[in-house]
Amino acid sequence: MHTTGPHTMDTQGFGVDTVDYETALPDLRTVRETVFVQEQRVPLELEWDALDPQCVHVLARDAAGQPIGTGRLTPEHKIGRMAVLAPWRGRGVGDALLLALLAAARERGWREVSLHAQVSARDFYARHGFLPLGERFEEAGIEHQTMRLLLDAANPVESREAAVAAAVGVIAGARRQLHIYSRELDPGLLDATGVLAALRRFATNGGEVQVLLQHATAPQRRGAPLIGLGQRLPSAFAFRVIEEPVDLEYPSAYLVNDGGGYLFRSLGHRFDGETRLDAPARVRQLRATFDEPWQRGRPCSEFRALGI
Repeated sequence: MHTTGPHTMDTQGFGVDTVDYETALPDLRTVRETVFVQEQRVPLELEWDALDPQCVHVLARDAAGQPIGTGRLTPEHKIGRMAVLAPWRGRGVGDALLLALLAAARERGWREVSLHAQVSARDFYARHGFLPLGERFEEAGIEHQTMRLLLDAANPVESREAAVAAAVGVIAGARRQLHIYSRELDPGLLDATGVLAALRRFATNGGEVQVLLQHATAPQRRGAPLIGLGQRLPSAFAFRVIEEPVDLEYPSAYLVNDGGGYLFRSLGHRFDGETRLDAPARVRQLRATFDEPWQRGRPCSEFRALGI
């Protein structure tokens, strides 16, 4: 057994270790059978498989050494069996487990990892850069979605669903600032439920969002939800509109945060593009592209709520 080092977070009341499967099996059973078999009604014979002895297993324990979470990395470069006991959910255990598994994949020189996410957990994985692939499917009676992450590389965005997941990841990775360059508030993307929820969380936690538009009339006419969110949180959202003809010729759209993450679409009317959550040099380039037209743009007074 060995500790994963930087992924152990004793200050939060738990630690995460990479463990020997045979030695840790009783603890792995405690978590996996509680979550999957008892809570989710997965048949016991489906929960344990022939891959388990071949996998890298990580185990989270509380300060008393009791097991509280698990995850595994298979020889096929897949993450799975992610489970956290109910009293510990929402406290960073799942994030720590996932980071430990990604570190293990990097140590092995793997270029990508994938997983079958329960649909209810898609945003959790999106926050770590995973993007959906293909259609949803049923596994052990539960709806799932395949998701993939290219390690230490830009990830291709090939669908609206992937663009939404990428946007959620970029927003979640923002510390204090988020910059959005859009043609018309990107219908299908910036009005997606998950994206709006992520923007709301960021703004209500003290974040600042600058939105630079090429055109204001169309989103105003269709009642774009982001306008209403900005009206409810005017101290967090600033909208500006481009007026210079040379700036209006720019064809792309993007989101960038101050944590090194971006989603870039070379053609702003399409969903396909690329994203990465750990690319500070690329983010600096995009910020430079953003800052000058932002200064030249005019405040979007038509988006202000009455009385503001």
